This record gives sequence, structure tokens and C-alpha cells, in this order.
Amino acid sequence: MQPIPASLAPFFQEYNFTLLDPQRDSATIIERTLRYGSRAELRWLFAEFPREQIREWVRQWGAFALPAPHLSFWRLVLEIE
Repeated sequence: MQPIPASLAPFFQEYNFTLLDPQRDSATIIERTLRYGSRAELRWLFAEFPREQIREWVRQWGAFALPAPHLSFWRLVLEIE
């Protein structure tokens, strides 16, 4: 796995960014990147995590963790009913 892009660090202020593990902390990393990520950061996310894992996160947690416009966008992009 590639390290988390340093440009995402401002979105993990309550965490020690250097200790985040993409496998262990995948839910938090997916959430913050879907919500705040730039195009480059989103490309990293989709290269590092299986699309199905991201889809499952949106299905399970999107309604609680993403603003409505973000949730609608990701449901459309990820083809979630």
C-alpha cells in the first residue's frame, strides 16, 4: 500500500497522522477522503482500496458520515441504489 497522501493530514487533526494505518483505519480514511479529498487524493483512495470496500462503506456509513450532497454524489458514482 502507498502511504496516505500528506495533503490529507489537515482532515485528521484529532489523530496522529503518522500512526494511521490504511488497513486498520480504513473506515476513517475512506470517510475523510470521500468527504474532503481532491481529485488526486480520490485517485489514491480508489487505487488503494477495492471499489467494493468503498461501496460497502458508503452503504453502511454514508448516511451518518457524509453531507447529503456528498452522499448523493457517491451513491451515483458507485451505482448504489
